[in-house]
Amino acid sequence: MERWSRGDSVLHRRHAAAKILVTLVLLIAIATLTTRMLPLGALYFLLLTIAVAAARLPMLRMLRGAAVVLPFAFCFAAISAVAGDPGRGAMLVLRGYLSAFAALLLIAITPMPELIAGLEWLRAPSFLLQVMQFLYRYLTVLMEEASAMRQASLARAGSMRSFRFRHAAAAAGVLFALSHARALAIHRAMLSRGFEGRMPAIRRGAFRPGDAGFTAIAAILIAGLRLAFR
Repeated sequence: MERWSRGDSVLHRRHAAAKILVTLVLLIAIATLTTRMLPLGALYFLLLTIAVAAARLPMLRMLRGAAVVLPFAFCFAAISAVAGDPGRGAMLVLRGYLSAFAALLLIAITPMPELIAGLEWLRAPSFLLQVMQFLYRYLTVLMEEASAMRQASLARAGSMRSFRFRHAAAAAGVLFALSHARALAIHRAMLSRGFEGRMPAIRRGAFRPGDAGFTAIAAILIAGLRLAFR
């Protein structure tokens, strides 16, 4: 995902705030779909696939990635079906999948630093942005430690297939201990450099007329389709 977000396409080059606003409009439109608006859901899905193609992202992997929400959506759909409203259950699945697809597309075309900068440009709460920055950084630390442990295990055992639950639990404990130690070291380094509980503002690019035009056209198209299917 991080590699995809560093790509170069007409969507990658748009300002992060513009992409966030368009995604927000799309999510609102998807959330208000009713059982009579199945064709509109199909149109939104078509728009998302066109955007994926325009961004030159792997279509099948994007479709599979958005499907991560389907087990949860199917659970609520089953409850609705048992309650006598299968149409509502089907729309829950559709809305969940489309929403996940839209969010995944936003992340796939916007590097995380730019995404946080776009939220900052839109005046999102500073505490939320700080939590996002720390989460992003420490997830990277966690992945680096997990990758190092995997390489060490492969060098010693030659295969990861024979791992049993006891071994996996021990590995998880070691990973937590190593990550905690790395996090403490990073925190001490930040304090030694003058960190006072607030992350510095992220440098962000200018919101250009092309970004404004992209936001307006995309938002009008999405909202217009939604109003046409009232």
